[in-house]
Amino acid sequence: MVSATRARIGWADLPSAVREAVERSLGSPVVTAVSQPHGFSPGTADRVVTMEGQRAFVKAVGRGLNEQSVALHRAEARIAAALPSDVPAPRLLACHDDGEWIVLAFQDVEGRHPSTPWRQGEVSAVFAALADLARVTTAYRLPVPTAVQQCGPDLGGWRHIASDRPPTLDPWVAAHLPMLQAAADRALAGLEGQTLVHTDLRADNLLLRADGTVAVVDWPHACRGPAWLDRVLLCVNLLLHGGIDIDPIVTRLSLDTAAPERLLIDTLVGYTGFFLDAARQPPPPGLPTIRAFQQAQADVLLSWVRRRLTSR
Repeated sequence: MVSATRARIGWADLPSAVREAVERSLGSPVVTAVSQPHGFSPGTADRVVTMEGQRAFVKAVGRGLNEQSVALHRAEARIAAALPSDVPAPRLLACHDDGEWIVLAFQDVEGRHPSTPWRQGEVSAVFAALADLARVTTAYRLPVPTAVQQCGPDLGGWRHIASDRPPTLDPWVAAHLPMLQAAADRALAGLEGQTLVHTDLRADNLLLRADGTVAVVDWPHACRGPAWLDRVLLCVNLLLHGGIDIDPIVTRLSLDTAAPERLLIDTLVGYTGFFLDAARQPPPPGLPTIRAFQQAQADVLLSWVRRRLTSR
């Protein structure tokens, strides 16, 4: 199974001036740093402890590693600083941005990622937490884009494939491209909403605490959209790791949110096109495994989409 991991640089690989700036922000020198393997940024992701015993989660990336990762860190700094206290996310403790390197220091949350394959109890706990998050944040008006703005480019994947067909295009896809494009268009039209949504939820962006509560981390793609969006997109990760039937989840989500089940299915159809189109692009600098990860998601989604659309 392809996972969202790659080799990272570590705390010790940061320029000394960057490390010193972080230590000043934390108020004490860092004495231990343990690298965390999950995620795709080529930068650091370390759980650190200072001489005075303060714990923090520190992530850093430089322009020489990947320009887009720097932009995402800057977006995350803005969003994390604006998140209300009742959002179950780590608090931003400090940000250092010298134009070349950007470093974010967060509250260190004790917890573990959901198992992969997911366990049914973990699915239930996370979906309940996301339902609570949607209820809490629907009234907020944070300075983030709309889901139409954020997700619109993603939902253009089938159109890109239709205009530039790969020679190895799946025959079923080739025969049904107009239907698949139409589903993605309907999905985009259905993304109106005012709920704060994360839009990049996977097992490695969730932490299960010992008390049963859930923390949601890594918010650079946050936007305002429908209350169901995070939960339907998390179904991609459930499919990827296997062991969970998402059909009853999609049906239940439709009932719970009063969203048409067809719209939820259309959204997953649209993201199938996104992953298929993205997987055939050259890998970004410093991210050699991301295309394989996108292809793996495309494969499991396409299998599900073909079954759902042909069984109607």
